[in-house]
Order: sequence, then C-alpha cells, then structure tokens
Amino acid sequence: MSTTVISHDGTRIVYDRLGEGTPLVLVDGATGHRAFTGFDELARLLASDLSVVWYDRRGRGESTGTAPYTPEREIEDLEAIINDLGGNAFIYGISSGAILALEATRMLQGKVTKLVVYEPPFVVDASRPPVSENYVAHLQDLLAQGRRGDALLYFMTEAVGLPVEYAEPMKHSPQ
Repeated sequence: MSTTVISHDGTRIVYDRLGEGTPLVLVDGATGHRAFTGFDELARLLASDLSVVWYDRRGRGESTGTAPYTPEREIEDLEAIINDLGGNAFIYGISSGAILALEATRMLQGKVTKLVVYEPPFVVDASRPPVSENYVAHLQDLLAQGRRGDALLYFMTEAVGLPVEYAEPMKHSPQ
C-alpha cells in the first residue's frame, strides 16, 4: 500500500510499507526507486519483525522534485517519512542512500535509532586514480545544459569507475 507525505518544501514523497513493528526505512542509491529496486523483496524478508518502508527519493518514481536539489532537502524528506511513522525509525542506506542515512542520523537528533550503511561511495585511500581537474566544471556544465542522462553517465564512468557498458543503461532510466 502506497502512502504519500509532504516534505518541508512541498515535495510529495511516496512510500510503501510492509509488516508491523519498529519502522525500518530503506534509502536507495541515486538511480533507484520503488519500481526499479529489489527493496520489495528485502521488505518481504524483514516484514515478520519490522515495519519496512521503501520510498521514491525526490524526483524519482512517483515522488515529485522541487528545485533546487540539495542533500538537505532529502534529509527533510526522510524526516517527513519518519514523522509519519511515529517520530523515530531504523534506517538502512545503500550507496548514495548510505550517505543520506549517515547525514540523517547526524541531523535528525534522536529520530534515527539504529543505522546500517552498505557501500557508501567514499574513497578513503589512493586505490583508484583521482578524477580529472575539470571534472566538476564539466559535470556542472552537463547539468546546466539539462543533460541529466549524460551527467549521470559521466559521473558513473569518471568518478565511480563503472564500465560504460554497465553505466549506459542507467542513462536511460526513467529519472
């Protein structure tokens, strides 16, 4: 069953919920949304013990997007969901969702009672080469031109290091 909450800036956030018990909010990575993730399967596995929530991050799936985008707006979205669930929750985040989960834990004092992060995209050593000097400028230029798919492809291949053949399908995802 889908539920809609309204975030602080008026953005509509849509989530699904399965199970009873302590709420666990699943925060997907940048390209994920409810119709394009395995979180429904994970929710079924955990629903006997928890009330599992997975949602469309702003600008993805059925959730609306309100410009300008900032990570702080996404934390407000999480807060709206957590408030709708009773005021506190466990959070599990994967990839960029792991970073949002970490930030939500820091910013939403006491509302995140347990935290699990999987593969946050931090590089903490010199195991891969740095991005080019003009990386940020080129990425911003692509975004300014409205070329979101090309920006995603550039990010995934240049910053993440994903081979083009794996990143190319992401360029054509609904969001």
